[in-house]
Amino acid sequence: MLEKYKTVRQAGEQEIVIKKSRFIGHVKPVETEADALQFIEEIKKKHWNATHNCSAYMIGERDEIQKQSDDGEPSGTAGKPILEVIKNQGLKNVAIVVTRYFGGIMLGAGGLIRAYTDGAVAAIEAGEAITRVLHQQVFVELDYTWLGKVENELRNRGITTGDTGFADKVTLCCLPHHPEAQAFKDWMTDLTGGQAVMTEGEKVYFIEGE
Repeated sequence: MLEKYKTVRQAGEQEIVIKKSRFIGHVKPVETEADALQFIEEIKKKHWNATHNCSAYMIGERDEIQKQSDDGEPSGTAGKPILEVIKNQGLKNVAIVVTRYFGGIMLGAGGLIRAYTDGAVAAIEAGEAITRVLHQQVFVELDYTWLGKVENELRNRGITTGDTGFADKVTLCCLPHHPEAQAFKDWMTDLTGGQAVMTEGEKVYFIEGE
């Protein structure tokens, strides 16, 4: 799993008008190629009467899956520019469809490339680019006498926490950055004089800065 990567927060759409043609950029975060294809089909059904629904998507930790479609526009003037926007913005696991309603004025190859580029950028603005950072769940089991001190130290260090379990002992769900998980456990051992019992849970992504 990647330590961090950029994607979009949510599905979004935004329209721009260029020489009377409407270009509607749609974006959605996707995890699989099937997700991307389903999204593209949904947009095509929604805009069944559009002149074109051009698309591109890039999926995988190493961008293993990269596909594009000009959907009837001249070769290389639509799908490729959309894919280049995804690459240039460093996004992963993203699908974009730019819908065009022809306004009667020909744009030429250069104009189409710029228009589909701008449509993809508008879509990403609507979906909001974010960075997802990998964290490691570490469950820390302690006697209740340690609770106040440990919670205070976690706050001071800015370590994300999840739900707290209360039974015979208290269990804190701590979420240090994944690369720092071992250092976190070493620090917790020192802090509690070896009294903390720790087990690792899942690896989970959180949005950077939130």
